[in-house]
Amino acid sequence: MGEILLDILIIAACILLILVVLIQDSKGGGLTSSFGASNQILGVRRTTDFLEKATWAFAIAVIVLSLASSWIGGGTATASSSSSISKQQADQTTVPTEQSQPQGGQQQQGGGQQQPQK
Repeated sequence: MGEILLDILIIAACILLILVVLIQDSKGGGLTSSFGASNQILGVRRTTDFLEKATWAFAIAVIVLSLASSWIGGGTATASSSSSISKQQADQTTVPTEQSQPQGGQQQQGGGQQQPQK
C-alpha cells in the first residue's frame, strides 16, 4: 500500500514540476508572457522567485520520494534475487573434467583435429 501511495506522489510531483518549468520565463518569453495581468498584480520579480523555488521544491521532492520508494519497496530485493539466480546458474553449470589425451601423446589443436604423427 505504501509503495502505491509513493508512486502516486512521485507522478504528481513530476507533473507539477513539468507545469512549473513550462510556466517559467525562457529566452523566448515562455508562457508567463501570456499571463500579463498576473505579473502586474504579483510583480514580475515575485513570480520569478516563486517559480524558481517551486521548481527546486518539486525536483527535491521527486528525488526524496524516489529514494523512499526504493527503500520501502525493497530496492535490495532485486539485488538479492539476481544473486540467487546467479548462484542457481553456477550450481547448474557443470565443469568439464580433465579429458585423457589422444593417442600418441599429442594434444588436440585447431578445432579438435589431430595432427598426423611424424
